[in-house]
Amino acid sequence: MNNTITQQHLDKYFRITGEALDKAKNAFNPDKQAQAEDFFDMASRYYSDARFFLDKKQDMVLAFAALNYAHGWLDAGARSGVFLVTDSRLFTVD
Repeated sequence: MNNTITQQHLDKYFRITGEALDKAKNAFNPDKQAQAEDFFDMASRYYSDARFFLDKKQDMVLAFAALNYAHGWLDAGARSGVFLVTDSRLFTVD
């Protein structure tokens, strides 16, 4: 079992979460616009925090945690219909 956060892990999750953010920003459910804006804002802020923790603080653990929160907001938005997405590679929608 590997319990180490590596730069390769972070690169992978920054890429995946960044891609999911890009998809979500164009998939707001118009019937849930305010919720979509809130969920997207939270995900974007956590993604930005992750970048800060890695680039400015060199803290891989906090960066990884913030990435998980960011993607959690995106997944919650996808599952609840706030984001109208169907990509099961990026979101838990199936």
